[in-house]
Amino acid sequence: MSDLEKIKKLRQSTGAGFKDCNDALKESLEDFEKAIEILRIKGISKASKKMNREAHEGVVAVSSDEEKTSIIEINCETDFVVKNEEFISFVKELSNLNNNSLSDLEVLKKSKMNNGKTVDECLVALIAKIGEKITIGRSKTIQNLGSKNYTYLHTIVKDNLSKLAVVVSLETNEKNEKLDLFGKQLSMHIAASNPLALKPENIDKAILEKEQELITKELKNSGKSEDIAKKISIGKLNKFKEENALMSQAWVMEPKKKVKEILNDINISDLIIKEFYRIKVGE
Repeated sequence: MSDLEKIKKLRQSTGAGFKDCNDALKESLEDFEKAIEILRIKGISKASKKMNREAHEGVVAVSSDEEKTSIIEINCETDFVVKNEEFISFVKELSNLNNNSLSDLEVLKKSKMNNGKTVDECLVALIAKIGEKITIGRSKTIQNLGSKNYTYLHTIVKDNLSKLAVVVSLETNEKNEKLDLFGKQLSMHIAASNPLALKPENIDKAILEKEQELITKELKNSGKSEDIAKKISIGKLNKFKEENALMSQAWVMEPKKKVKEILNDINISDLIIKEFYRIKVGE
């Protein structure tokens, strides 16, 4: 086997660049397995140096089967990487594995990919090859017995990869076109309106405390009396909760109505919005 053929074979096995493969073969005295080890060590070193960079670009991937739907965010440094075919291929396979692992990231990272290597190993190799920080971000699997999941992808990069994605789970015994239309529209509404919770009382207390703090500071600088400021504060916080809870939000496609009113108008007696999840890259 010629030197060029050895380098080509090593590149195919590791995904490393021509020069790195050539150097590794020389360092290993043309021991193929040793050269792979050298490249892996160098790859980890290269990847580690990149992990303190910012990574606000990337994609969101959605994968489903008959029982569940999973959503996962993969971040990188620049939008250029998002168009890289190797990155796209990695993320698409990762998305399917994530659905199988129920979004348990520790299980996911140890899962084997098609090349026989773990997700962690493939991620390190991809970082070393592409030259950018790449991280696995937020993920969620929605699986509810007796429910049907609906998805919406906005700014699609390719197939099941996008810049923003939503999964919403609807529970009902009915399965018809009316339900499917509502599921599609509701997922689009969630994408546009970004609700923080299903109902006002479900909004995270830490978020409400922070909002209350901002309102208090704003009113303190307005010069209003304490009594008036307190009343205004209650009103502002209630409005915040109403605008950020899905059920009380104005329906995007008919703003004069709330989501809960649209739910009633559909006239499916047992229809329940079980849960939803939304990811926008870098948000």
